[in-house]
Amino acid sequence: MDKRTGLPIVGMVGGGQLARMTHQAAISLGQSLRVLALDENDAAGLVAGQVQIGHHTDLDALREFAKTVDVVTFDHEHVPWEHLFALVNEGFTVRPGPDALAFAQNKLVMRDHLSALGFPCPPYAEVSEVEDILKFGAEHGWPVVLKAATGGYDGRGVWMVESDAEARTLVPELLAAGTELLVEQRVAMKRELSALVARSPFGQGAAWPVVETVQENGINTEVLAPAPGLTSRQVHEAQELALRLADELNVVGILAVELFETDGGLLINELAMRPHNSGHWTMDGSATSQFEQHVRAVLDYPLGVTDLIAPTVMANVLGAPETPQMAPDERLHHLFARFPDARVHLYGKGERPGRKLGHVNFVGGDLENLRTRAKLAAHWLSHAEWPDGYDIH
Repeated sequence: MDKRTGLPIVGMVGGGQLARMTHQAAISLGQSLRVLALDENDAAGLVAGQVQIGHHTDLDALREFAKTVDVVTFDHEHVPWEHLFALVNEGFTVRPGPDALAFAQNKLVMRDHLSALGFPCPPYAEVSEVEDILKFGAEHGWPVVLKAATGGYDGRGVWMVESDAEARTLVPELLAAGTELLVEQRVAMKRELSALVARSPFGQGAAWPVVETVQENGINTEVLAPAPGLTSRQVHEAQELALRLADELNVVGILAVELFETDGGLLINELAMRPHNSGHWTMDGSATSQFEQHVRAVLDYPLGVTDLIAPTVMANVLGAPETPQMAPDERLHHLFARFPDARVHLYGKGERPGRKLGHVNFVGGDLENLRTRAKLAAHWLSHAEWPDGYDIH
């Protein structure tokens, strides 16, 4: 408890952009989020007032950090499960807890558990030798999707395997490197959706509108809120599925359920138990952002309303192949001159190809118009060029 304010102290393990934006939301609740970061120049380290430098795989660093806060939460899933379990056994409050996080940390554990509970998942199998994927490919057809069970994100740790010949080459290399693997059927999907919900320790749940996510090279580039063309029945199905998952897995905080929309219904792709890229639109397009909601949830405050303010499109700002000569502040100047209603969120990161540098939200109006402007704005911020030929002078 902070003696000056009388308010509980939230500590977030990880100093990335999710911690940075959680810090922004925490300020209005009287909080100054404490952060365990790898470096003071991490995205959150640049803005948070209380930063402890330490590695998330160092139990002693985690323990010392936990001693300074009332509740420990996370901006990534990479803290070793045994460390989380040790903290809980020593009496520290960890939200979400290790029993829940196990399903976000390991895709094979997640698939096994969700399938046993009857949740809709693609056909899958563990791969402990090359014969496992060959048998799966013969049964379900090629290509198949090979995944690292742990550690993958933004398209990393995922391989599209086109044939048994390719599998015979790739799988032994990955297994020899110690990679735990699973294989999934390549889903014939219409599009990808995300159902974002929050749950408190008390068991209160809240769901945002279901959104469509657009992927390029495994990276989420756009989010359309709400997902166009969904029926009220489909929205209810996705939200209820996510809320039921949060309850079954005892999630505390944000749960993002990535979904495939198929002709046969919804299938669960992946889970994240933290603020998520598919929820960045809520910073400007929802009555309560995912970041404020996460803080509320881990403190067991009543959750905020999740009403849509207006249709919203988010576009990620991804580093260009070559860093533009025009400085970022000049790019911002020209962006606001053209689109004064752009809501820009930059993460304080150095530019490099493909890196998530920030995102931009456009709120209100026709989704297609919002999408056009969001894509133009994001490209301008990263490349210093307008794809439509707009002249800044």
